[in-house]
Amino acid sequence: MPKFSANLGFLWKDLPLPDAILAAARADFDAVECHWPNQSATDVREALNETGLTMLGINTRRGSRHEDMGLAAVPGREAEARDDIDAAIGYAADIGAGHVHVLAGAAEGAEAEDAFLSALQYACLAAAPHGIRIVIEPLNARDNPGYALRDTDQAARLIAAVNRPELSMMFDCYHVALTEGAVIDRLERHLPLIGHIQIAGVPERSSPDRGDLDYTAVFAAIDALGWTRPLGAEYRPDGVTEASLGWMTRLRGLNANGAA
Repeated sequence: MPKFSANLGFLWKDLPLPDAILAAARADFDAVECHWPNQSATDVREALNETGLTMLGINTRRGSRHEDMGLAAVPGREAEARDDIDAAIGYAADIGAGHVHVLAGAAEGAEAEDAFLSALQYACLAAAPHGIRIVIEPLNARDNPGYALRDTDQAARLIAAVNRPELSMMFDCYHVALTEGAVIDRLERHLPLIGHIQIAGVPERSSPDRGDLDYTAVFAAIDALGWTRPLGAEYRPDGVTEASLGWMTRLRGLNANGAA
């Protein structure tokens, strides 16, 4: 039976983060994750302790400018990028989060790649004493034009270049489907490098039971690959979050062969 993590950047986003954690527990999620937590670490940790849920991960900050989507690969902003990495790792350590997603930002070319590699080396060394993992995520160009990390093969190449055990790939089925298409093929190809898997309907980032991507087949493949960690539900609910959760009940009822 698959396990699921509620991404609180999209689900229950109208609630303060501690209340969203409580709501996720009431909805029977197995874990939570978020984008940019804006509540005190003490309050978040108390909600996690109360529910017994784990915060799987958080992101580094977007940056100080409106157009920013991370800074790690942006030449000339290396000091800001390291400050954001330090802040995210510190917060993650305070709440017991498992990973920090280092946002690359909009950039391209050799200089951008050098900046990104340097930032990832720094992040891995900073995270290691806390037992925190670092993840990077390819984002599709439709939603994130100019983003420095575009596909899973590029992510795999960067992970190999950094060559640190803390670094892995966040594999978002929605982004991969839009950019590369063959989600199951890419899962099988890159499984040893994947630290977290996220899901959403394609192409509208709707709930996983809507759209063109057959999650019955995807979940069967994930199960066959031996994946047992929670899958991150990172989708935009159409209305109240609770009303969008029927997919979870239905998909949990499927076995690895896609039968009820």
